[in-house]
Amino acid sequence: MKKFSTFLGEAKNTHMEHIEDNILNGGVDGARESMNFLRSVRDMLAGTSKSSINVSVKWDGAPAIFAGIDPSDGQFFVAKKGIFNANPKVYKTPEEVSADTSGDLSKKLIKALEILPSLGIKGVIQGDFLFSKKDLKAQYIDGQKYITFHPNTIVYAVPYGPLANELNKAEIGIVWHTRYKGSSFEKMSAEFGKNIAKTLKPNPRIWSVDAEYDDASGTATMTEKETAKVTKLLSDAGKIFQKLDANSLNGISNNEELLTRMKTFLNKKVRAGKRVVNVSKVVSEMITYFHDYYKIESDKRKSAKGKAGVSDRKKEVMKYFSNTNKRNLENILHLMNAFVDVKQILISQMNKTAKLKTFLSTADGFEVTSPEGYVAIDKVGKNAVKLIDRMEFSRANFSDKVFKGWQK
Repeated sequence: MKKFSTFLGEAKNTHMEHIEDNILNGGVDGARESMNFLRSVRDMLAGTSKSSINVSVKWDGAPAIFAGIDPSDGQFFVAKKGIFNANPKVYKTPEEVSADTSGDLSKKLIKALEILPSLGIKGVIQGDFLFSKKDLKAQYIDGQKYITFHPNTIVYAVPYGPLANELNKAEIGIVWHTRYKGSSFEKMSAEFGKNIAKTLKPNPRIWSVDAEYDDASGTATMTEKETAKVTKLLSDAGKIFQKLDANSLNGISNNEELLTRMKTFLNKKVRAGKRVVNVSKVVSEMITYFHDYYKIESDKRKSAKGKAGVSDRKKEVMKYFSNTNKRNLENILHLMNAFVDVKQILISQMNKTAKLKTFLSTADGFEVTSPEGYVAIDKVGKNAVKLIDRMEFSRANFSDKVFKGWQK
């Protein structure tokens, strides 16, 4: 079975999973990890946390950027996610950037290569671009004047004042969230949720911010009644977990093709804004989806050998859907729903501390939306899971009615 850290790009922060999907990814261990993360976030918001986790804000930035010192030669570099290729792709001169990238991305990376060495970066750090100078706009929204930037799906708005003045002086903005250590790019491991921006030398040419979640005002602290509600939901989730057959649960994470297809099916539900309610019906729909998928795969093959290969794959995967496993799968979906219910309450609480206004840009104007979400990180900074309102954010992310920052 794959441990959750495997899904973090072999300890590289190139991909992060949703907390409810950890049940599928990690089986019994994954479900326990998710339960522990939710309990810890509850305790943090109830004011009873013993710092067993850290939480960071998930910004909707793009593209990802890596910067720091190449351990092989001591030179400063910037990079995209190709940094962890078999042959790491890093850029140390503007010419190297221009040779491999173009357009807005090229300009941002060249500007980063110019400015970031002044920050005194130690090792390698990762973040997300929020804006370059041309991305900042003065806009009125509901009668109030803001400085806005729109890196991806969400429009971030800063009311005119000291913070807006900081942004106007900056040539680029980056949110930092991960630090790497290791003697080579291949051997580097990620530490999530570290305070990175605070360790960098100030430079007004860059708006450099940490992704760290901070509730200095205490506005997100849950009341005893709110905490009790979350505790009850977690208790109910625990009862569902106790009903699950370990072999059935682990059977998903142990079968890569089954896992991938199952997550694809469920993700389509999310993107369509359809919550899994009738789990029995959804399991039936899932089985139909699998049959349809393998028919399409078989039809693509021209040779008898190719079709037989698809048939063998199908037989192996469909073994999972025995009557016993179908009943267990229904409970697995119930458990995922229970985790989502808890997650939504915790997200709602943390949204109270948002420092920037967030909107969606549509043909009808600006629409208020929540921040993208949060990341819960264990104390040693090695494992992390996403807490995102997928029904809201995925709807916006995949909707052609919501304008994206990269659309011209």
